[in-house]
Amino acid sequence: MASNKLSCTLAFGAILCLGFAVLIEAQNKPVTDVCLGCICEAISGCNQTHYCGGGVCGLFRITWAYWADGGKLTLGNDSPQSEEAFANCVNDPICAANTIQNYMTKFGQDCNGDGGVDCYDYASIHKLGGYGCKGELSYQYKNTLDQCLATFSGLDVRGSF
Repeated sequence: MASNKLSCTLAFGAILCLGFAVLIEAQNKPVTDVCLGCICEAISGCNQTHYCGGGVCGLFRITWAYWADGGKLTLGNDSPQSEEAFANCVNDPICAANTIQNYMTKFGQDCNGDGGVDCYDYASIHKLGGYGCKGELSYQYKNTLDQCLATFSGLDVRGSF
């Protein structure tokens, strides 16, 4: 339990650092840095090794279709049509986080019927997609998300909708 908490804290700290780097831009984005950190922790344990496999890439385990719906963001001089654009973006924490922000702007909704749009909804959208977010989350994903959000409960997890 202590190692999980430490892992979550370290991963979350890394995401917060990324968030501070784009703080000015983030003011118009729906997903908080806390929420992004917890989604990262729940989906991959924030494994930052450059990874693509099984149709997903990066620490947020983003698919090509998700990246496309998120605006086909690119790094540097990459063209969105280049073979490497998808993997380069979603393996970069900032580009991946911005892809998620765009995706949530497009698909953000109240998935759990509680009358608000918050991190629980964004986590469902991230895992189940913009059209399937009312479905069931796996126990491991939901439990990891809950633990992470509880650890950082003093911080705002609601979005800006």
